[in-house]
Amino acid sequence: MKNRHTKKIIIVLIIAALIAAFRIFHLGDYLSLSYIKESRENFEALYAEHRVAVIAGYMAVYLLVTTLSLPGAVVLGLAAGALFGLVTGTIIVSFASSIGATLACAVSRFILRDWIQNKFGDKLKTVNEGIEKEGSFYLFTLRLIPVFPFWLINLVMGLTKMPLRTFYWVSQVGMLPGTIVFINAGKELGKIESVSGILSPGLILSFVLLGLFPITAKKLIALYKSKKATVVT
Repeated sequence: MKNRHTKKIIIVLIIAALIAAFRIFHLGDYLSLSYIKESRENFEALYAEHRVAVIAGYMAVYLLVTTLSLPGAVVLGLAAGALFGLVTGTIIVSFASSIGATLACAVSRFILRDWIQNKFGDKLKTVNEGIEKEGSFYLFTLRLIPVFPFWLINLVMGLTKMPLRTFYWVSQVGMLPGTIVFINAGKELGKIESVSGILSPGLILSFVLLGLFPITAKKLIALYKSKKATVVT
């Protein structure tokens, strides 16, 4: 127990140090849309000469950003579209974002879940039961609809008892449509002046429709089953 507590303290200190370094050295400036646009030609030249190294470096940065819940994931997604293209960019970001989200979920679970469960265990009992029965469906819906922040879903799901392997594959499948949209938008990076520029009314509507699809499908399946049961009886 003492060893586990020590590990938690070490992890918290490492995370705090990394976040502090990110702030102190203004590393977020390198994850801004303006910087990516200005450096696009340099990145393309570097990628042409060292493809594997650039992909590995990109994924390392993306994993760090998502695991620590730092700002910049959206811009990195756009950059992937501009640098790698639609197909390659989608594959890279899909895996990097899903793995990063799972790591963030795991860190949240390791550091916070025991304390939260001990303090609010009775109140969370119903939530945990619901996660066991419908967790995959609700996580899938949350991933499709960009209403809640990406990092918040990772941290909150870490407080539940959903298996990490389930969290990973549901996140990868659920985030894929949105990933394709952002990577495709990144292909037009030179024309985008701000992150909000990609969130047009039509794009927002498409996200909403994507989110409503699993709910509608579930209702239709439930209706079909109820009618079938009625016919049998």
